[in-house]
Amino acid sequence: MSDKPRGKQLVGKTIVSEEQGKRFGEVEDISFVADTGELMNLLITNTTEHIDEVKLQEDRKGRNIVPFSAVRSIGDFVIVSEDDII
Repeated sequence: MSDKPRGKQLVGKTIVSEEQGKRFGEVEDISFVADTGELMNLLITNTTEHIDEVKLQEDRKGRNIVPFSAVRSIGDFVIVSEDDII
């Protein structure tokens, strides 16, 4: 199996901040570049009150977006850097 995460492996995982362990929500969907398969953003569902503290961008449907570049590790949780989200 590849070391690179597959999109379907991320859906449903809880997103947690690296710095303070704040739970932001769960991965609802992933946006990617169709030609290369490069993951671009994680779209969040079941958001918590902590999501308002980081003022995330939203997509056209109003869903919160975390850039994939902010992801630090993926395991039981998706760990993201708050500094790289903004």
